[in-house]
Amino acid sequence: MSAGINGHAIAAIYKFEMNRTFRTIWQSIAAPVLTTTLYLIVFGAGLGGRISPFHGVPYGAFIVPGLIMLSVLTQSVANASFGIYFPKFSGTIYEILSAPVGALEIVIAYVGAAASKSLILASVSLATAFLLVPLRVDHPILMLMFLTLTAFSFSLFGFIIGIWADGFEKLQIIPLLVVTPLTFLGGTFFPISVLPAAWKAVALFNPVVYLISGFRWSFFSQGDVNIGVSLAATLGFLSVCLLIVWRIFQTGWRLKN
Repeated sequence: MSAGINGHAIAAIYKFEMNRTFRTIWQSIAAPVLTTTLYLIVFGAGLGGRISPFHGVPYGAFIVPGLIMLSVLTQSVANASFGIYFPKFSGTIYEILSAPVGALEIVIAYVGAAASKSLILASVSLATAFLLVPLRVDHPILMLMFLTLTAFSFSLFGFIIGIWADGFEKLQIIPLLVVTPLTFLGGTFFPISVLPAAWKAVALFNPVVYLISGFRWSFFSQGDVNIGVSLAATLGFLSVCLLIVWRIFQTGWRLKN
């Protein structure tokens, strides 16, 4: 076994995960895109004309970054958690761990596949949004950077959940009871600046606020918090997830016992 990264192993696991996605394309791609589109039609094209613009941005366009983030966060967590949990459930994880494949290759393959799926969903959803609402992107490079960082960060988070879970029920607990509520309360449908002062202070403890705010700033050059703070919060979350994954493979927690 060479000292470098095993590219063949990464490619094999990545290809398997992506093939599984395309075998269930209606569930993996079409359903999330349809959900996002329905939100855009109902809240954007339908109710958007009845709601005053926020800082000159029509409501239909305002909610697009939040809806895309909602899709990316939930799908990144779901895809990555199921991707690593199923080998545990079926017992094939031991074959992977005993093969000449290092922890780095396993993480790159599973997390990379989950992030790729989320980025595909985000691209299709964004293209659909341009057809339904008047939308602009002031900082496309920054938008792509935020989107990529978020997809990989929450894919890592989902990877951790998949290792932690010891049943299919636990795979749903954190995405349904934590990630989705935080996303809805993190400025998806409204800026936190419209909240009373006390609730605004509480909202700033929601980490998703910084993700959505930074992503929205890349569209309209405005957000709930400073763009530098949003970027720092995103990188901080990514770093914490990387540290946790490194510790899991160092100790073999929930993998070897």
